[in-house]
Amino acid sequence: MNTEVFAARHIGIAEKDLPQMFETIGVENMEQLIYETIPDDIKLKKTLDLPEGISEHEFLNHIQELSLKNKVFKTYIGLGYHESLTPSVIKRNILENPGWYTAYTPYQAEIAQGRLEALLNFQTMVSDLTGMEIANASLLDESTAAAEAMTMLFELRSRQQKKDNIVKFFVSEEILPQTLSLLKTRATPLGIELVVGNHETFDFSEDFYGTLLQYPGKHGQIYDYADFVERAKANEIKVAVAADILSLVLLTPPGEWGVDVVVGTTQRFGIPLGYGGPHAAFFATKEEYKRSIPGRIIGITKDTDGNPALRMALQTREQHIKRDKATSNICTAQVLLAVMAGMYAVYHGPKGLKYIANKVHTQTKKLAISLERLGFEQLNTAYFDTITVAVKNSNRLKEIAESKSINLNYIDANMVSISLNEAVSNEDVKTLISCFAESHTIKNHSDKDVEPGEVIPTELQRKAAYLEHEVFNSYHSETELMRYIKKLERKDLALNHSMISLGSCTMKLNAASEMLPLSWAHWGNIHPFVPLNQAEGYQEILKSLEQQLNVITGFAATSLQPNSGAQGEYAGLMVIRAYHESRGEGHRNICLIPASAHGTNPASAVMAGMKVVVTKTDERGNIDVVDLEEKAKLHSENLAALMVTYPSTHGVFESSIKQITQLIHDNGGQVYMDGANMNAQVGLTNPATIGADVCHLNLHKTFAIPHGGGGPGVGPICVAEQLKPFLPSNPVIKTGGEDAITAISAAPWGSSLVCLISYGYIKMLGAEGLTNATKAAILNANYIKDRLKGKFDVLYTGERGRAAHEMIIDCRPFKAHGIEVTDIAKRLIDYGFHAPTVSFPVAGTLMIEPTESESLSELDRFCDALLSIRMEIDEASIEQPNNVLKNAPHTLGMITNDDWKYPYSRQQAAFPLPYVAENKFWPSIRRTDEAFGDRNLMCTCAPIEAYAEA
Repeated sequence: MNTEVFAARHIGIAEKDLPQMFETIGVENMEQLIYETIPDDIKLKKTLDLPEGISEHEFLNHIQELSLKNKVFKTYIGLGYHESLTPSVIKRNILENPGWYTAYTPYQAEIAQGRLEALLNFQTMVSDLTGMEIANASLLDESTAAAEAMTMLFELRSRQQKKDNIVKFFVSEEILPQTLSLLKTRATPLGIELVVGNHETFDFSEDFYGTLLQYPGKHGQIYDYADFVERAKANEIKVAVAADILSLVLLTPPGEWGVDVVVGTTQRFGIPLGYGGPHAAFFATKEEYKRSIPGRIIGITKDTDGNPALRMALQTREQHIKRDKATSNICTAQVLLAVMAGMYAVYHGPKGLKYIANKVHTQTKKLAISLERLGFEQLNTAYFDTITVAVKNSNRLKEIAESKSINLNYIDANMVSISLNEAVSNEDVKTLISCFAESHTIKNHSDKDVEPGEVIPTELQRKAAYLEHEVFNSYHSETELMRYIKKLERKDLALNHSMISLGSCTMKLNAASEMLPLSWAHWGNIHPFVPLNQAEGYQEILKSLEQQLNVITGFAATSLQPNSGAQGEYAGLMVIRAYHESRGEGHRNICLIPASAHGTNPASAVMAGMKVVVTKTDERGNIDVVDLEEKAKLHSENLAALMVTYPSTHGVFESSIKQITQLIHDNGGQVYMDGANMNAQVGLTNPATIGADVCHLNLHKTFAIPHGGGGPGVGPICVAEQLKPFLPSNPVIKTGGEDAITAISAAPWGSSLVCLISYGYIKMLGAEGLTNATKAAILNANYIKDRLKGKFDVLYTGERGRAAHEMIIDCRPFKAHGIEVTDIAKRLIDYGFHAPTVSFPVAGTLMIEPTESESLSELDRFCDALLSIRMEIDEASIEQPNNVLKNAPHTLGMITNDDWKYPYSRQQAAFPLPYVAENKFWPSIRRTDEAFGDRNLMCTCAPIEAYAEA
C-alpha cells in the first residue's frame, strides 16, 4: 500500500474487495458498471484537467506556506465582524472534534439530543439577550437574517395592507453596507420597495409595512429607538432591529421597545473571523410569529415514557412540506458555529460576558478620551465599542497604521471609525493612539490611563437580567465544560461511530488533514474587508478553488459567495433573471420544476420572482418529457428556466437529459442544475455536458465540508460564459462580474474559511482520485441495492437496472404488517445506524446513499441490519403492535428496568446482531412526541413541567 496516496485513505473500498462486489452486482469490472449506469452521450471523453493528487503531508506543508501569505493585522474595521477569542476548550472539543462536526441535521431526535440541547442553549442565549420571546437555531449571516426579517414581515402584512398593496420597507442609513446590498437583492424580485434614509426624519407613512434599524449604528452611534418603535406600532409598521449581540449585555434589549424581530451575528462569541465565515446569525421574534420564522427551531417535548426530550419543532413550516408556498428557502442553519457560540455563553456565563463587554467598552472610552485630548473630534455621543473620529487626512493615517500592522475603517478622506474587541490589550490601545498622534505630528501625547465617564445614556443601560438558567451558571472551569461537552457528544450518533447513509446528503469522510488548518490563526483571524494584499493566501486558494470547480463542472466561471445550497439555488436563478433582463426579456418569469424536486427549488424560484409550473414524472421516476415539452412550448414567451437535479432526485441518470435541456433552450429558457447529486458526476460527466447553463454545488456534500450537525454549508454557483457577467458582487470588496447582481451573502467570498476544506479535498485527490471516488460511490450504492434484492424493492433504476450513487427502497408494503417507514428508521438505531432519508422524495420510502468513504465491512453491517429488520417485519402484525419495531429505539433505561413488559428478549431489543455488542450506541431517549411539542411550543431552557399539557 502506498501510504502517500490520499485516495486510499478517503475511499473506503480496497482493491481486494472489488471481485466480491462485482460478483454481487453482476459485472465484470468497474468499466462495465459505469457503462451500465451513465448514458454514453454524456460521458466525458477525457480526464479532468487537474493536477495529480498530493499526499496529506505535502498538503499540510502547502497550506501552511499559503497561510503565511495572509497578513494578520490588528483589525478594528468592525462593520459586523470582530476578532474574538475562541476558548481552547471549545476549539479542542467542538471545532476539532468529529463527534460534533460530522453529525447531520437532527431529524432523528433520539440520536441527536446532545446538539439539540446545545442549540436550545443558543436559542435561550439569543432570546435572553435580545429580550424576545422566541429565537431560531441560527441563520447564515447577519445580512441574510435581516433579509429574512424583511420578507417575513412582508408576508405578515395585515389583510388590509396586502389589499392596498403596501410594499415599502424603510431601511435606516445606519445599516451595514453588506446588509443593504443583500436587502436590495431580495426586495427587487418580490416587488418590495426599499426606502433608505434617516430614521430620525422618517414620517411613518401608511405606505410602509416595515422598517429595519441598526443597533448600534454602523459607525458606532447608539440611538434610543423607543419612540420610533412606539410611533411605528401606532401606524401598523412592524420593526426589525439588527443588533450587536455583545453590546446587548450592556444595552437595553430591543425586545423591551416592542420590536417585532431582532437579528444579528454571534461571530464575536468565540467564532473565528475566517475571512467572512462561516458564522452563526441569530433571528429572534415574537411568539405569535412562530409559524413564519425561517430556519430551524428547537423545541422541548416528551418521549414515549413522558421524559423531557428535544426535537426540531414546527417542521410543517419547512420547504419539503410547503414548497412554493414557503416563506423562505432557508433549509439549514450554522449549527456547528451556533453550538460554539452557545458554549461560549455557557463557559463565560452572565458575569463573564459582562466582564468582556465592560472591558471592551471601557477600552473604547479610554481611546476616545485619549484621542480627544490629542485634539481629535470624536463624533459619537453614545457608543459601546466603536468610535468615529474626524481626521485631516485619512490616507496619511492609513499609511502609518498599516506600517504598524493595524487596520481601521476609513469612511472617507476626513473620517475613520475604530471598533474594539475582546482581544484588544492596553498596549494595543496605546499603539492606536500613537498612530493618530504620529499622523498629525503630535509628539508629546500622554500614555497615562484615564478614567472615563459614562457614555451610554441611563435609559439605554440594560437593567433586565439574562442567562439565569442553570446551564449558564455551572460550567465555568475547563474541567466542567469539557465534561459537559462530552456528555452531550455521547448522546449523538455521528460519522465517527458509523455510516450515515442519508440519501441526497452525501455524508462522506471529512478528512482530518482537510480540517486541521481551520484552527490556524493565519486563516482564522482575517477580517473579510481587509485590503486584498493582506489576504493573498486566501485569494490564491479561492481563485484556485474557483478554477478547480470550473474544470469539474465544465463551466466558465464560479462564485463562492452563496453560503448554503439554498442560497446557491437562489443565486443561480437571480443570475438567470439578470441575463434575461440584459436581453430585454425581463418578462420571462416561468420556472419549470419537476414534481420530484427538493422543496427548496420551488421556494427559491418564488423568492427570485418566478412563477412555478410543476412538470410530471413518469412511472419510472423520470421527467415526463412529453409533459415538459408541452409546458415549455405553452410558456415559451415567458419561459425563464428549468430547475433539474441530475442524477435525478430518484437516484437515476435519465437518458433523456440532453433532449430535456435542448427543449428549454429552444423555448428561450436557461437550465439550472441542482448540484445535490454531483457526487455521482465528478470526473465522469458534468453539468455543461448535459446542457445546463448554471449549477450550484454543495461543498458540504460532494466536496467534503462537514455538515456540522446542520451547517455550515457552502453553495457556490458555476455558470456558462453568457451568465458570467452577472455573478454576485459585494459593496465593500469588489467581486463578481461586470454587470454583477447585488450581494447574495454578507461576505465577499461567503464562508471562506471552510473553502479550505474543499480546496484540500480536490488538491489531495487530484483528477484520478476524484474520478475514482465517484466510481466508488456508484459501486457502493449498487452493491447495497443488490444485497437487499428480493427483500426490499428498489423503486427506480436506470434503463439497465442500475442506481446512480443512491437508491430508494419502498417500505409501503410493510403496512400490511402494521409497520411504517418510521418504525424501520427508529429500529436502525438499535443496530447502531442513523436512518437513511425518510419519506423523501417519495412518502413511505428510505433513500440510501452510502458515499465512497465506507468500507465493505461497514456496507455489509448496514445491509445485515436491514435484512435482519426485514425478518422482524415478517414476524410483526397489525394485531400485535407491542413488537420490537414499534417500540424502537430501545434505551439503556428500558433494558435495565426490572419491569420488562415486552414479548421479545432484551437481547433481541438491544443486541439483535453480534456486531452490535462490540460498539453499542445507546439512544438517550425513546421516540419523541411531535404533536405534544408543537401544541406546547417551548424553545428556551425551562423546566418541561411549566409547559405540561392540561
